[in-house]
Amino acid sequence: MPDLPFKDDGDGDLLLQEAKPQLKKPPMYKVLLLNDDFTPMDFVVSILQEIFYKSKEDAVKITMNVHTAGVGVCGVFTKDIAETKAEQVVVYAQENQHPLQCTIEETE
Repeated sequence: MPDLPFKDDGDGDLLLQEAKPQLKKPPMYKVLLLNDDFTPMDFVVSILQEIFYKSKEDAVKITMNVHTAGVGVCGVFTKDIAETKAEQVVVYAQENQHPLQCTIEETE
């Protein structure tokens, strides 16, 4: 017999059965800054501080990683937040005439 959301209590009345939700954590996404040869490092540091709320020290470390490895992780978020932050980076960079690119990638 299938597990129904109600059952008979024997007196002709129906009792509600508690639902047991199957919850799982949402997939998480890394926001990645991509290196280019034109965007000033100070601008990248400011983006990390303003959009990702990184300390000056952390922002400089991430910026150096972008510069040396070609990519740097700004943070890990749910998909909607990651997409929003990546879009904010690109728009802000364009407004300031910088070619800085940002993307997201699902974590493993």
